[in-house]
Amino acid sequence: MAEPQVAYFTYRHQPLKALYIVYAALVLFVVRTPYWVITNLLPAWRPRRSWPLSRVLKVNTIREVLRIAFQTSIGIFLADSEQLAKSAAEVGFVWIEPDPTLIGGEIKAAAKINDVEPARIGGVWYGQRGPDGRVGQQAGPDEKVIYELHGGGWVIGNATRSWDSAYMCDEMIKYADGYARALQIEYRLAQAAPFPAKNGFPAALIDAITGYNYLVNVVGFKPANILVSGESAGGALAFALTRYLVQSRLPTLSPPGALFLLSPTSDLGRTYFGAGSSVEKNDDSDYVQWFLKGYGVRALLGNMPLEEAFTNSWISPAGARVPRVEGQFAGMPPTLIMAGGAEYTLDEQKVLRDRLVEDNGRDAVAYVELPDTTHIVLTEAWHEPERTQGYEAFAQWVSKVNSDVKSAEYLA
Repeated sequence: MAEPQVAYFTYRHQPLKALYIVYAALVLFVVRTPYWVITNLLPAWRPRRSWPLSRVLKVNTIREVLRIAFQTSIGIFLADSEQLAKSAAEVGFVWIEPDPTLIGGEIKAAAKINDVEPARIGGVWYGQRGPDGRVGQQAGPDEKVIYELHGGGWVIGNATRSWDSAYMCDEMIKYADGYARALQIEYRLAQAAPFPAKNGFPAALIDAITGYNYLVNVVGFKPANILVSGESAGGALAFALTRYLVQSRLPTLSPPGALFLLSPTSDLGRTYFGAGSSVEKNDDSDYVQWFLKGYGVRALLGNMPLEEAFTNSWISPAGARVPRVEGQFAGMPPTLIMAGGAEYTLDEQKVLRDRLVEDNGRDAVAYVELPDTTHIVLTEAWHEPERTQGYEAFAQWVSKVNSDVKSAEYLA
């Protein structure tokens, strides 16, 4: 049985908003922090014995800040593409045009339900620039690129350096041999009551297709040289994008060469719940709870019925109630799923791994679980030594994928 939903944005109007933020901040620093210090003094009292006290305080503080944001405003986590375009050269921003002919099948049908159309989106480049200092330069003959999709529960996040995924882009370029550039996009974020509903499923997926098409048919990257990556909701989006490219068989848009999923959110229906589940065992060792208590699900579904959160394999590919069809996720490229042992959503990530293995074989799916780590560990510089261990595992996997591709080309 799922836990009851909670109220969001109760204090969104002024002056209550300002008063609540001041009150919550005072409580955080004067009451909660000292309480956390006292109640976690000994390692045996902490969520994980291996955690230093500083990590307990960081995780608890992040969880509390997110709670305050979802009670007041999440505007500070968003970006405006029109504003980014005004400083395009500085931030590495580009406009990306859509191609409506790329959208079909189930995704086109869902778009009609939520009144979603392909739209121009913004993109932000990281890494190497052209000789003239500009971004978006044409791909080299065999150049590789990372296509990163940020997280944020479908309702917050952005592609700029103000969001955690920017750090991840820099680090992936540093660790992944042969990759000098990464692209993120400002995919449309979903919104629900008490605000006007907009950008329900599959708005973000359509935008992800638009960004991928830009890499292949505008910048000129070979699909085999594209590593699609995403964390949290961005991991779910990266999975959906790759699955769509595999199953739609578009003549101008082949699937990517590899897929990296960091803590992918794969069960919006929250069907793995109760005693012994990761949402029970890891409730005090993670901070994503406020993304999963109702608002994000309602926003993503839009006009679709709630049942879709439980049974739609595009929205909850790891859900316990999703009807399993033979070969449902077959044909996926080499995939790495990286999870944290202290994650709230660990169970669903293991199920997604198992379903991918079932449809693609064990050799096609790598799984790394970092003990005692929280959600999206690779976005957190302070999460050491696990952060470094995770990037080293990522680098080893990239090297193996590249080696396997070279071997296959040689044999061919």
